[in-house]
Amino acid sequence: MSKTWDVIIIGAGAAGLFCAGIAGQRGKKVLLLDHAPVLGEKIRISGGGRCNFTNLHSTPANFLSLNPHFVKSALARYPSKEFIKLVSSYGIDYHEKHQGQLFCDDSAKQIIEMLMSECAKGNVTVRNPVTVESIGQDSQGWIVHTNAGIEKAKAVVMATGGLPVPAIGATAYSLDIAKQFGLRVVDPRPGLVPLSFTAETFGHLNDLAGLSVPIRIAAGSKGQRYGACRFNEDLLLTHKGLSGPAVLQASSYWVEGEPIHIDWLGAIEVAGGFNCDELFNDEENRLKLTETILASVLPQRLAKAFTEQKNLIGRKWAEVSKKDRQALKELITNWSVKPAGTLGWKKAEVMLGGVDTKDLDGQTMMSRKNAGLFFIGECVDVTGHLGGHNFQWAWASGFACAHAL
Repeated sequence: MSKTWDVIIIGAGAAGLFCAGIAGQRGKKVLLLDHAPVLGEKIRISGGGRCNFTNLHSTPANFLSLNPHFVKSALARYPSKEFIKLVSSYGIDYHEKHQGQLFCDDSAKQIIEMLMSECAKGNVTVRNPVTVESIGQDSQGWIVHTNAGIEKAKAVVMATGGLPVPAIGATAYSLDIAKQFGLRVVDPRPGLVPLSFTAETFGHLNDLAGLSVPIRIAAGSKGQRYGACRFNEDLLLTHKGLSGPAVLQASSYWVEGEPIHIDWLGAIEVAGGFNCDELFNDEENRLKLTETILASVLPQRLAKAFTEQKNLIGRKWAEVSKKDRQALKELITNWSVKPAGTLGWKKAEVMLGGVDTKDLDGQTMMSRKNAGLFFIGECVDVTGHLGGHNFQWAWASGFACAHAL
């Protein structure tokens, strides 16, 4: 029988490594276990290998949860600026790519090395690959049975992440433990995932593969699981349908059987210097061809496709009736398409759902029913928008937990 640890953290991903480092540096005896032979693989492959490690503008509004207030305490105690300070202290160069998204200039491996260094500073004992066979309790605390022996601890932290990218060993183990100890679980499903479309859905847009367009996208509704969303992001047209950041964002709110709505002019209208109503009512355009007018604000191939769909190709604007102008405007600004489904866990970046936050303390991440049992990171029913917010939740929830141990 091993000595008793202050805490055993199960899962050495972003949240687990960060929590372990902080707890160890606060004087706790920490044992960190992981089943993977190589640690931090999900960090390594994130952000195209450069790790979008946080977002300058990360706020509670950037997260989905059945209890949207749950994230407030942790995010307030450990905002993105604190993690940026840590990254800077290690001399890691980074850059802002888009809408506050921060990436390493060099490699995601720098973030993994930084987290491992933080664990070393806290004298954290890291063991991998180790398989956790069972977790139980006795009058003295927690007992963790592994394929390498039995360990005892005053506390256990579940940080095994979610179900995306099964190829690198993703599991639902934290959810199994939550259920074992009587915590509720919000059914998981893929988030930030490409949506699939049938060939019939696309028709006239099939020939536009490769086009990338800034758009406004909307999905979901108030009465659904996470409500409604609206994002100004880039959309990519592919041979299979729609992809790109816009679709990934919408996928987290999309409900099967429902359409998504696209305003092809919305993003540039928000950016300024363009007014949709003025475009469709400008009489100075009366002698221009309809497709030429649309091509002033849309890629030429896309402008032609929309014009053809309404049988207006080759027609001057003065020849287009008010009713047809309105129909064209409606098509472009409220284009509706119904996805067939998602591309599943293999392509998902995050897991929606997880341990129900009603059963956790938002200041400590501890189970309300089981003293000394904590859940952090992706396994909790907290999911960030695209752009570094999910990493920020890993840091913030890990920080809150480490200070509660």
